[in-house]
Amino acid sequence: MTRSGVCLVAAGWLLLTACSSTPKAVPLVPLPLDARASTQVVALNDQGMSAYQQHQFPEAKALFEQVVAAAPDLGAARYNLALALNALGDSQGAHDQFIEAATLEPGNKIIWDSPALRPYGNPEGTKAASNVPQNPNRRSAAGMGGYGGGGVGSPR
Repeated sequence: MTRSGVCLVAAGWLLLTACSSTPKAVPLVPLPLDARASTQVVALNDQGMSAYQQHQFPEAKALFEQVVAAAPDLGAARYNLALALNALGDSQGAHDQFIEAATLEPGNKIIWDSPALRPYGNPEGTKAASNVPQNPNRRSAAGMGGYGGGGVGSPR
């Protein structure tokens, strides 16, 4: 093969691999809590994150349940519990927590674009919306100008 032929094959291979439609796997890791959480709740969450990363999913679940009980309005807390439930095979429990996390954190791109949440669709869709408890303190999507951030199920 000539030098130009080798270059052409190499360029084609690079183009093919760069444009591959297979997305790279994003590791599923629990999220830290924001400043709204107390120091005790942050400490529990940190312990849960450590247990999760060490694949101690039952312990992580128990810790994240305590975090959610103490801070039910933090989307990251619910997301972390959903990850532990998902790792333990509790698909319905994980589904409910993923949907609630996305509802509580409409602008959180990590939650909305998470590979863990994608199978559950758009929380504003008909099926999912009926499963989401309504938060009386949450403004409507119309009042927020949409959920901006192009998350799960939204057109890009």
